[in-house]
Amino acid sequence: MKTYITLLLLFFSLSISAQDIFGEWQTINNEGEKKSVVKIYEENGVVYGKIVKINDQNKVNALCTKCEGEDYNKPILGLKIIKDAVKDGDYYKHGTIIDPQNGNTYKLRLAINEKGQLQVRGYLGFIYSTQYWEKVK
Repeated sequence: MKTYITLLLLFFSLSISAQDIFGEWQTINNEGEKKSVVKIYEENGVVYGKIVKINDQNKVNALCTKCEGEDYNKPILGLKIIKDAVKDGDYYKHGTIIDPQNGNTYKLRLAINEKGQLQVRGYLGFIYSTQYWEKVK
């Protein structure tokens, strides 16, 4: 019986770690609202994510007026909000994520949790906020 349970736990942990962060994810804000779909992809070993769908049709043509630098006044649809993340152990980090609603840029950590959700954690110093995004099927 112990062997069976050990094998089951091993299989479960391998199936979780085998899931990757790449693909399309339904963003869900801290209030539980489904806001957009972000496509996460890799280029030359570096991870990026861009908004490929905005759920609120009244905001489809919105510009990132609060963003700074090269992202200022760019359309939010198509905006690269995740930049420069790299795999580091069980996480993807060392990159940034932009919140187009307020223009803030945060340090980033991404991981798949035990429910198959993408854990998106943004850091501002030692303070952080976490969202859980769902894979688009």
